[in-house]
Amino acid sequence: MSDEHRDTDDSSEKTPSRMSRSPQKSSKRPKTAPVKVTLLDGSAYETGVEKLCKGQALLDMVCEHLNLLEKDYFGLTFSDTESHKNWLDPSKEIKKQIRMGPWHFSFAVKFYPPDPSQLIEDITRYYLCLQLREDILSGRLPCSFVTHALLGSYAVQAELGDYDPEEHGPDYISEFRFAPNQTRELEERVMELHRTYRGMSPAEAEINFLENAKKLSMYGVDLHHAKDSEGIDIMLGVCASGLLIYRDRLRINRFAWPKILKISYKRSNFYIKIRPGEYEQFESTIGFKLPNHRASKRLWKVCIEHHTFFRLVSPEPPPKGFLVIGSKFRYSGRTQAQTRQASALIDRPAPQFERSISRRYLLSRSIDGGKYYSDPSLDQDLDQDHEQAEDQRLESDSTPSKTVELKFLDKPEDVLQKHQASINELKRALREPNSKLVHREKRLSGASSGSTPEKKSVSNWYLQGIVMRGDFLKSYSETRIEKRIIITGDDDVDQDQALAMAIKEAKQQHPDMLVTKAVVVRETESSTQDPHEESKVFVTASLCMHN
Repeated sequence: MSDEHRDTDDSSEKTPSRMSRSPQKSSKRPKTAPVKVTLLDGSAYETGVEKLCKGQALLDMVCEHLNLLEKDYFGLTFSDTESHKNWLDPSKEIKKQIRMGPWHFSFAVKFYPPDPSQLIEDITRYYLCLQLREDILSGRLPCSFVTHALLGSYAVQAELGDYDPEEHGPDYISEFRFAPNQTRELEERVMELHRTYRGMSPAEAEINFLENAKKLSMYGVDLHHAKDSEGIDIMLGVCASGLLIYRDRLRINRFAWPKILKISYKRSNFYIKIRPGEYEQFESTIGFKLPNHRASKRLWKVCIEHHTFFRLVSPEPPPKGFLVIGSKFRYSGRTQAQTRQASALIDRPAPQFERSISRRYLLSRSIDGGKYYSDPSLDQDLDQDHEQAEDQRLESDSTPSKTVELKFLDKPEDVLQKHQASINELKRALREPNSKLVHREKRLSGASSGSTPEKKSVSNWYLQGIVMRGDFLKSYSETRIEKRIIITGDDDVDQDQALAMAIKEAKQQHPDMLVTKAVVVRETESSTQDPHEESKVFVTASLCMHN
């Protein structure tokens, strides 16, 4: 102890002389750094944090500012030098993640809950609604005209309350922004629905909004640009259920998390190891090419985080030791199971919060019926989405890939049943008497007459995928379903009657969808083994049905 005191005394004696010789060293660098966070309502939250603080500290400050307890579904994003969105790692220091530039972040939903009704507090659902409205406006969440009108009407009810003819004028909806390509027809439909919601509280309107939004095919899908083994441009989507693969706006494959054994990356290549199927013995590895190493690692981290959050009970601890091969990154937050347990323990009165005014149109309507956006940042996002959509559209047609990935297509029945739940909101539109389907059936039925097909027939349904046709600005999604009817009989087969039978069965199985295209292909196959065997006439009726 005496030695320690002596050392302290010596240092205290020398310190004044040093300070007197160089007074400049007495000034210390500031320990805090200014931070700006853009919130989901468009407002900015500015504060200061210690330069050595981790991302979790900043996220906690933002959630405390918002009075948000169910914070595990949210995160902070920042743009790197290449303007790519990155999620701030809560377990790492901020200064190690942002090397250059100011500390500007955006508060956003990171994990979209598959069932928003399980969220405990209204304020959590409110911020989820704000995120989904932004996704719809930017084109990341495409939906049909009917869904646009339905979601827009709930958003208006949550913000304005009941319709009041004295307070609301004839064009009270025109300032709202709830579609990327908003038209007068859409606004009139929104007003019609809004007037029927008398007595619905803002919280109830947001619950109805979420119940319909969660059924959309692109709900909670994080898209990443990539190329397949043949160099064809594709999109890899990460969501709560697994990894989705899109080509030309068409979902061509889906790998559920239980089907994936391993996720890895090396340089700009991204790999997934697939569990063998029922009639297979060996595992298969599928590789994809990302734009660069950073994009590959970014996709890998997003997959690790989504798999851990939605599939595991508790997160895996990071590997320890110096001889660890590969990245030590692990998701460090709470899983969905842990979040639900913590949410059940929330014991406080329902927080009182003010729903902010959504972004509006500030300029007048253009000549063609569209409107100019008042937010330059949103314009830039829409332009980028439009350019990406044009790049996808201008790609040359290519034959389907014959690589190993085609062996792992999901069972059509399972996919079809799951997708049927995402199109219930279109039932109203399909009951219109002037449907294109009625005119198409009349035209096809009156084209020609022929013999009645043989009674023996086999019907097979193939769900080819979910199509996002055109650019995202049109917000148009489509489901293609192919029905193939195999009729055994003579060569004189009534194609029109076969097509009418296919359309009738399609309407019965999918009453909430609209047939917009019908193509009949007839093929005759003669048996080479037995000349006395009946020839088979294949009548393929391809029905293009969209929501």
